[in-house]
Amino acid sequence: MARSTFGSKSTGASLLQWLGLAFIIILADQFTKVLIVGYYQLGDSTYVTSFFNIVRAHNPGAAFSFLANESGWQRWFFTALGLVAAGVIIWMLKAHPTQKLFSFAMACILGGAIGNVIDRMVHGYVIDFLDFHWSWMAPLFHGGHFPAFNVADSAISIGAVCLILDELLRVRKS
Repeated sequence: MARSTFGSKSTGASLLQWLGLAFIIILADQFTKVLIVGYYQLGDSTYVTSFFNIVRAHNPGAAFSFLANESGWQRWFFTALGLVAAGVIIWMLKAHPTQKLFSFAMACILGGAIGNVIDRMVHGYVIDFLDFHWSWMAPLFHGGHFPAFNVADSAISIGAVCLILDELLRVRKS
C-alpha cells in the first residue's frame, strides 16, 4: 500500500521551494512594473530592436484585453478569479510537491496570477510593457504588434506550456 507524503517534512520543504519560486516571480514582476510606472507615461514607447519595444500599456481586461471595455466590474471579477486560482494552486502544490514539472508549472502560474492580482487591486488594471512586433503578424494584430504583456503573463504562459508538457509525458509513460 502506497503511503501518502502529504504533510511530511519533505513535502513541506518541497512546498516551500515552489512557493519560493512563485514569490521570486511576483518580486520580478512587481519590480519591473515599478520601473515602468516610474519612467514611462501611459503610451510611451522605447525602440529596442526592429521587433521589440518597451511600452507602458494598461489592461483593465484579461489576456488579449478580453473584457477591457466593460464598465469596471471585470476588475473585481478577475481579481476574485486570480485569488481563487491561487488558492487552488496552493492546494495542488501541497498535494503534489514532488512532481517537479507539474509543481514548477503551478508555481509559475501562481506567481503570475498573484502579480497581476496585485496590479488589479492597486491600480485597477494590469501594467504591460513588453511589445513584440513583426510585419508577418499584421493580419492577426494591428500593425503586427502582439498585445503587450509583462513578467507575470510570461510566467503564466511558461507554466501553461509546462503543464501541457507534463501531461504529454504522463500520457506517454502510461
